[in-house]
Amino acid sequence: MIARFRALLLSINASYWFFPALFSIIAAILALTTVYLDRNGASEWLQQFGWLHPSRPEGARVTLSVIAGSMIGVASTVFSITIAAVAYASGNYGPRLLTNFMEDRGNQLSLGTFIATFTFSLMVLPAVRSEDESAASAAEAAATALPGFTPQLSLLVAMLLSIIAVGVLVYFLHHIPASIRINTVLEGIGQRLITDIKCRYPTDSEERDPREQISGDAISSKITGYVKIIDFDGLNDVAEEHDLTIALKVRTGDFVHPDVPLVEVTNSDISDEAITDIQACFGAGGMRTAKQDLEYLIDELAEIALRALSPGINDPFTAITAMHWTAAATAELGRRDLDRGPEQEDYDWDRVQPLSDDFGHYLNRGFGVIRTAAATNIIAAKKFIDSLYSASTSCRSDERLQSLLDEAETLVALARTELKGTSLAELEERLDAFRKNMKKVA
Repeated sequence: MIARFRALLLSINASYWFFPALFSIIAAILALTTVYLDRNGASEWLQQFGWLHPSRPEGARVTLSVIAGSMIGVASTVFSITIAAVAYASGNYGPRLLTNFMEDRGNQLSLGTFIATFTFSLMVLPAVRSEDESAASAAEAAATALPGFTPQLSLLVAMLLSIIAVGVLVYFLHHIPASIRINTVLEGIGQRLITDIKCRYPTDSEERDPREQISGDAISSKITGYVKIIDFDGLNDVAEEHDLTIALKVRTGDFVHPDVPLVEVTNSDISDEAITDIQACFGAGGMRTAKQDLEYLIDELAEIALRALSPGINDPFTAITAMHWTAAATAELGRRDLDRGPEQEDYDWDRVQPLSDDFGHYLNRGFGVIRTAAATNIIAAKKFIDSLYSASTSCRSDERLQSLLDEAETLVALARTELKGTSLAELEERLDAFRKNMKKVA
């Protein structure tokens, strides 16, 4: 149940409705509060400020109408610009990147600010009473000495919100073009990937690869979709309660459907209740997310590189930038102890054994996917080898260094069928230099 709730939170995080809805509720409550204070004379203290001239009902009504109308217009424009930017980014960089833009807090908060200002002004507007209208109550009649009723405090708050909204609009107009620049996109993915690697694998003094899992009886899935979240704490509780060792057979980001094994357990006499509890620890949905899923971010970098190297686009420099960030992430993995799964602090490895991945797995997921496309372009192929070398500088394990060298040699082997003449000779020289440098590192 916790896993499904966390999966729901991930969906909310990538939505455009949550913050506008939340801000609208807050704005409505604020409007009711300020109007109540106005009706009870709380705005009289504003009269001590000579530069604040009290508004008459007609002027207040016009001001609130202008603010409400302009804000809903700006909100519509902002939403249109956002959708256009998202469509451009997903079409040029890959549909998987749509989630990154949907999760962008700048876009969500900007839209929420405009909707909240509209809601506040709309809620205050009916409280304005013209000079020829009678008061709805004695308290309202006593709220001002002027004819009619003008909620001065509410009007002041509405104007302050509109000024804030103008500032947010200026920020938004800068943020959107900046956020869809390819270097910014790659930096966002790369920095998040490196941060997630450090969180999952905090130890950099050893270079152990994952331990072997136990084998047992399989428990199959009852859900269909991509595994978005795994409740390791819940699995640990089930394992302790029923004296089990649970070995996961899927990782976050894998696609499951009924009868696909989720875990294997050591106790063949496990109860139906325990099986149901284990299955409830897996939350699934229609798309992958970066939560608990390093491969998702690596795949995004690889996807951008592959698109850039495709014959229709032929942009090796974008691919090189993607390889630079992949190399930085690979270097971070190369210096760390990988004998650890996601959210390790929430469970005992002897009770819950995640489907961990070794250095070779991550290397193949990143550089291995890009390799074939890079081998067809001399610029990308050279930088591919250079990136592998930069990743090797943090490795202290001979096995991991050899994996990087094998990846470079495989690239050159593919390039021999794609490149000829001077280009191939230059690449062979780059590989020889890589071998010599690797010997010095080893």
